[in-house]
Amino acid sequence: MKLVIAIIQPHRLDEVKRELYAANVNLITVSEVLGHGRQIGVDEFYRGVKETGNLLRKIQLEIAVNEDFVEPTIKAIVKGARTGKIGDGKIFVLDLPRVIRIRTGEEGSKAIG
Repeated sequence: MKLVIAIIQPHRLDEVKRELYAANVNLITVSEVLGHGRQIGVDEFYRGVKETGNLLRKIQLEIAVNEDFVEPTIKAIVKGARTGKIGDGKIFVLDLPRVIRIRTGEEGSKAIG
């Protein structure tokens, strides 16, 4: 089991979701976050508004997947998020030693779905 964490541009969220659903990855958590990478001081546009500063709006996706879905998940995120410009984001893949579904008490890969 793995936890895939992706930081993407806000305006790419719908396209990333579309690609994830096409890859049969349906269980995601989405958070609005602030941060920056190498593009410190670079102007960005979010919903038509120019933003300048140290912390830029980003979207963080957290997706718990079984081993068979790791590569399809990564490919879907890259396909949906890539613009070819600075600030497209990052993907982190972490080991997920234990997962418990609260409703049923199921653990492991069964709890992920």
